[in-house]
Amino acid sequence: MSSIRQSRIEGVIQEELSIFFQRNAREICLGAMVTVTVVRISPDLSSTKCYLSIFAGPDKDEVLENIKIHSSRIRGEIGKRLKNMKHIPQLSFFIDDSLDYASKIDELLKR
Repeated sequence: MSSIRQSRIEGVIQEELSIFFQRNAREICLGAMVTVTVVRISPDLSSTKCYLSIFAGPDKDEVLENIKIHSSRIRGEIGKRLKNMKHIPQLSFFIDDSLDYASKIDELLKR
């Protein structure tokens, strides 16, 4: 269970990441549509796990790898936007496969 402070910071980081991916879709996301589905921050606010859904573009793994390569730039841009935070957490990116999992279960239930 995360604290209220953690929840607020997660929401702000999720919103800022979404804006960043919209503005830099061609360069960072290789033209794919990237949605930030979940952000989880550690209790000490030092690291985050960011789960992404990737649609309509090159292979998901290729896009994720490019995002990971540019993670320091992304962190810097987020840091510029969140001036009231003393330390910007380390960002780790993962593919959110919950939609794929849900569609697989739905397909099994239809049988």
